[in-house]
Amino acid sequence: MTDLQPKPDAPWGGFGIYIHWPFCRSKCPYCDFNSHVRAGIDQDLWREALLRDLRTQMARAERPPVQSIFFGGGTPSLMAPKTAALLIDEIARTAGFADDVEITLEANPTSVESDTFADFASAGVNRFSLGIQALDDTALKFLGREHSRNEALLALDRAVSSGARTSFDLIYARPEQSLADWRDELTRALAFGVEHMSLYQLTLEPGTGFTRAAERGELILPDEDLAADLFDLTQEMMGQAAMPGYEISNHAKAGAEARHNLVYWRGGSYLGIGPGAHGRVMVDGQRRATICQRTPEDWLRAIESNGHGLIEDRALSPGDQAEEYVLMGLRLSEGISLARFESLAGRPLVIDDFVKDGLLVADRGMLKATASGRLVLNRLISELL
Repeated sequence: MTDLQPKPDAPWGGFGIYIHWPFCRSKCPYCDFNSHVRAGIDQDLWREALLRDLRTQMARAERPPVQSIFFGGGTPSLMAPKTAALLIDEIARTAGFADDVEITLEANPTSVESDTFADFASAGVNRFSLGIQALDDTALKFLGREHSRNEALLALDRAVSSGARTSFDLIYARPEQSLADWRDELTRALAFGVEHMSLYQLTLEPGTGFTRAAERGELILPDEDLAADLFDLTQEMMGQAAMPGYEISNHAKAGAEARHNLVYWRGGSYLGIGPGAHGRVMVDGQRRATICQRTPEDWLRAIESNGHGLIEDRALSPGDQAEEYVLMGLRLSEGISLARFESLAGRPLVIDDFVKDGLLVADRGMLKATASGRLVLNRLISELL
């Protein structure tokens, strides 16, 4: 079971490694991730480049045993399973694994990609995160997904049959989606019996196809009141299913929380490998923020020239770290440690007005957002800082 309470005798948040595979078959209209559509990917070239980036960055970072590896994207299930196997083996050899290491692969549930799930499991992947996104074909077509509902169910079955822990994503608050619609869809999703689900409200991100459609008046999302009601319904149903929201959009049964995401939200350390990947690493006792070259071509050139893809590598001041801790940690239901914030920032966090307004609650040294606070979390954090 994952212990959600911080331990004084362990690195806060743990240590993880994020590996970015930047390629997709197509670009979804809601997506603002660093993903690119390219023909003819040279798997051997990318395998060696990722290994080189990993080795170079690992060589300088302080490396406690690895708690989690996360293959994200893009669409990592388009990666050759051999690539995942060699990267996992390199990390095991260089840093070693925690006893309960979690190795996650994001995957699209097309039938072609789900054919490789058993091979990825053999390579060491022990958790799949499936981008199902919706449970009917009309909604999937609207979201620009390449799979059908039947393919999604087949992929879910194959992921579970591989022996790996399995999670999947759904997107709600879609145009014209009612409370009854979402209740029905979420009821069907819960019937699959997985222990972790990521449930995201559809948002308009800059530069995406959906944002351009909204600017033309071709797409209208639910208003704020309906969006809030949909969020409340989500929390209610997931709580009744013993899968409470341990983070704003992530729900799990006790012990099934995504360990890699907990590294981020708890302020742990992590390497960022691959195009556009961000990292937070300890180097010679100093916490540093890293960013890799974003486009695949620029990243490959950087690997060839420098042995790594880093374009930014800067020290984080204690004040920077304190702000990041609040920004990430208040997303969690467990909240943040007031003592840790004060030790980083050199001052206490001023919370009285927010507690009085019912947006925050302090409990046994931990500061948590209330249900009302979580509805306005971005604004709350901005004002708090």
